[in-house]
Amino acid sequence: MKDLKDIISFIQNSYNTKEFIPLHEPRFRGNEKKYLLDTIDSTFVSSVGAYVDRFEDMMQVATGSQKAIAVVNGTAALQVALRLAGVESGDEVITQALTFVATANAIAYNGAIPVFVDVDLDTMGLSPIAVDAFLEEYAELRDDVCYNKTSGRKISACLPMHTFGFPVHLDKLITVCNKWNIPLVEDAAESLGSKYKGRSTGSFGKLGIFSFNGNKTITCGGGGAIVSNDLEIGKRAKHLTTTAKRPHPYEFYHDELGYNYRMPNLNASLACAQLEQLPLMLQSKRELADIYHDFFAEQGVNFRTELPDTKANYWLMCVELENKVERDLFLKETNENKVMTRPIWQLMYRLPMYNHCQRDDQKNAEFLEERIVNIPSSVR
Repeated sequence: MKDLKDIISFIQNSYNTKEFIPLHEPRFRGNEKKYLLDTIDSTFVSSVGAYVDRFEDMMQVATGSQKAIAVVNGTAALQVALRLAGVESGDEVITQALTFVATANAIAYNGAIPVFVDVDLDTMGLSPIAVDAFLEEYAELRDDVCYNKTSGRKISACLPMHTFGFPVHLDKLITVCNKWNIPLVEDAAESLGSKYKGRSTGSFGKLGIFSFNGNKTITCGGGGAIVSNDLEIGKRAKHLTTTAKRPHPYEFYHDELGYNYRMPNLNASLACAQLEQLPLMLQSKRELADIYHDFFAEQGVNFRTELPDTKANYWLMCVELENKVERDLFLKETNENKVMTRPIWQLMYRLPMYNHCQRDDQKNAEFLEERIVNIPSSVR
C-alpha cells in the first residue's frame, strides 16, 4: 500500500470536500418532501395509509417477489421471517459469524440458537462448501427432518447474509439446503438492488428481508420489508406483523401471538420517494465503485468487486488490506483526517451472548475480520 495521504486525498477529491466525509449518508433528491407533506395533510401518519400499500407494491416489483410486507425495521422482518420458515424455540439456525449482530439476534428472539459456519473469501457470505461439510459431519435426517447429531436439536433454517450487497453463491447453497431439507431465509438487509444471475437477492429463499435504516442504499429513517414468492406465507406475514388482528369494522380480536411491527405511513412515504430513485442511486454507486477500483489497483490495494453472474449494489464499498497492522493504521489515519472508515464486524462468537454457540474453524471469517475496511460509499 502506498502513502495513505494519497488515499485520503483521493477520497476527499471524489466527494469534492475536505470536510467530514461519512461512511454512508442518505440522499433526498426526489419526492420525499412532497410525499411527507401529502401524508401529513391526509392525517394518516401511522400504520394505515396509502403509502404503506404503495411501498409494498413497489417492493414486489423491485425484488420480483409475489408478496412484500412493510415492517418497522430489518431486524423485526428477520425475526418474523424465521418464525414463518418454521424456526421454533430450541431449534438451531445455520448462519455466518461474519455479519451484523441483527442476524444472530433475530435467531435468538425466536428462542433458537445460531450455529456459525464459515464464509467464502470471494463473497464474504455464507459458504455452501462449508455448510455442506458441517452438515455431513454433524447432521442427520430423521423422517426428512434435519437434526444436529451433537446437540440433538432440529436445524430449522439456513440464514445467509449478502455481505455489503455482494450475493452469496446461491445456487450451490440452495442445492445443499434442499439436500438436507432445510428452508433458506435470505438476510438481504444490505443488498437491495443486488442480483444473482439476473434475479434479485431476497427472492430465492422461502422468505427474504430488507432494511431501510438511515445508512442503507435507500432509507426511510427506519423500516424493513419481508418478501416471499409464497402468497400464503406473505398473507401470514402481514397478519403477524399487524398484531394478528382479525379484520373487523370495530371489534378487536387477535387470534394468535402477533407483533406490532407495522411501518408508519410517514416512513412509507419516504420509502416510496426513495425507491423511485433506486436505479439512479445504483448507477451512481457503480460509477464510484469503478473509480475506486482503478485507483486502489494503482495503490496495490484489493478493492472488493462483484463476481461473475452477480450484480452488486455496492452498498458499503470495502478494501482488503494485507494484515491487521495495516488495517489498524488505515483506520487510524483516515478517521483522524475526517474520512470515516470502519472495520468489518467482530465475529459473532466473540460476543458474550453467542460465545457458547457451535461453530466450525472460521478460517475465512477470521482472515476477513482482520483485513476488511469499509470506505465512504454515499451516492454522490
